[in-house]
Formats: sequence, C-alpha cells, structure tokens
Amino acid sequence: MKILGIGNAIVDVLCKVDEAFLNINSLTKSTMKLIDEVEFKNLLSGLSIEDTISGGSVANSIVGLSQLGNKVGFIGKINDDNLGQKYEDGLKKENVNFLYSKKNEPMPTGTCLILITPDSERTMCTFLGTAGKISDQDVDADLTNKAEITFLEGYLWDEGEPKKAFDKAIKNSNKVAMSLSDLFCVERHKPHFLELVKNKLDIIFANEQEILSLIDSKSFDDAIEFSKKLNKSIIITRGEKGAMAINSGEVVECPAKKDLNIADLTGAGDLFAAGYLHGVVNNLSPLASLKQGTELSSKIIQKIGARI
Repeated sequence: MKILGIGNAIVDVLCKVDEAFLNINSLTKSTMKLIDEVEFKNLLSGLSIEDTISGGSVANSIVGLSQLGNKVGFIGKINDDNLGQKYEDGLKKENVNFLYSKKNEPMPTGTCLILITPDSERTMCTFLGTAGKISDQDVDADLTNKAEITFLEGYLWDEGEPKKAFDKAIKNSNKVAMSLSDLFCVERHKPHFLELVKNKLDIIFANEQEILSLIDSKSFDDAIEFSKKLNKSIIITRGEKGAMAINSGEVVECPAKKDLNIADLTGAGDLFAAGYLHGVVNNLSPLASLKQGTELSSKIIQKIGARI
C-alpha cells in the first residue's frame, strides 16, 4: 500500500447559505467549529441539502490519491448505523480500502455541515460523533508498517484516546505526513503541534495562516526560515500566491492557476495534499509534486464538494 490515511470519518452535508445565516448563528466564516448533535440538527433544520459525501480531510485526500491510481487505505471510526454504512460504501466506491470494522458504538457516525457562502468560502460545523473517539485499539500497527506513508490530520488530534492513536501510528510508520488542518486546531493545540512538526513528522502541510500561527509570527519570511532549519518537507499553500515546498533548506515555489471559475473551496487543501503526496510516492520532484497538487486543487474548487 502506498499511503494509509487515518482521520475523522465524517459524512459531509453540503448546504448553500448567505452571510446573514453565519451572523445569526455566530459562526466565523472559513473556520471549523465543533458542535453537539442538538446544535447540528438545529442548524440543518432550515436548510436544503445540496449533497452528502463520505468526507473528512484525510479521507478526501485518500480518495484523490486513489483517483490518481495509487493503492491506498483509510482508517476512521464509524458507527454501525445508516450513515456509517453510507460512509463505508462511499469510500469503497472510490477504490479506497476501508480498514476499520464498524460495530455498535454509543455515539452515531460523525457529520459535518459545510456551509457555502456566495463568495465560495466554506464554514464547517462538525459533530464528531464516534469519529472523535478513535483510540490506539483502532490502529493496526501491521497496516501502518506496510504503508510507504501514513497520513494524519490535525483535526483528529486531541488529548486522551486520539493522542494514543496518533502516537501508535507514528511509532509504527515508515514515514509520517500530517496536515495542520485548521487555524483553530493550531491555536488549540499549538505546543503539541510544534512538538510533532519539530520531532515526529516527515511531511507537513499547512496554509499560510496556520504556519504563521504555529510559530507566533506575522512574517512569512519567518515561516520560511523556521522551515529551512528543520530536516523535513514543509508544504505551504498560499491561495492566490501559489504554493511552496521547503525541503531541508531548498525552497521551491509553484504559482496558482489563474482565471478559475471558483464554486466552492471545500477540499482545496485536501486535494492539494493528495496531488503532492502522489508526487512523493511516485518519485516526482518537489516542483512536479507542487504542480500536481495545484492541478488537483484548482479542479476541485470549480465544483461543489470535495470529489473530482
């Protein structure tokens, strides 16, 4: 297996809203907020659903990698319920080896309400459900050992059982990649993420906001200098400014695609990571990998949802 993803198994529920909906519900645009089941149902009650997809950040990346012809697998905790079955079927349809055996859990399968505003930004309200209860018991060390790269998401990291799952995966992997996932994630877990970036991970994906928050700086030059000092691959996406790969001091840049008809930014970072990791496991250069990531992310933002 080329890449094994471990992440939150979340069913994405996509809805279009106006700016007023975000304001009325005290939501911060372009971020992810954790909510409970009651709040999820309340938010959804007045909306019409555009689509439902087997989502979660790393799962989106893994599907992208599968679509590029790579042999991939995914571990994510679901319940043996209707949404859980939908989730599993959705990944199998994309030729992803789903490597978690679902059972009856106290909590339902996780769901994420993705609210798309007219400017194509997405604001996410996530009810983690049983996805947030992943533990080291759910991670098979033999599977991580057999994969060339294990890909983790910052969204999954939390104190307690999820941290044990992370630690077990990292300890038993040949190479570990991780996405910092979200500005709020970085703010919430900064010391832990900094420790992971400096000492545990091989490939790190972040956008400009996330990397600057991680190092407590407002200067992108500081982010470059910080990354150059690490013997790692740091991949930074910068929206219209393109993307950058910093590999142990070597800095490579790739411009963003121009004149795109942007419909929805959901999954842009996830598909970028898929393209870049495709390059890594197929021995492409950092520049060619950046180009592959840019190509995939530019395709995904021109349609609704995180599936090409």
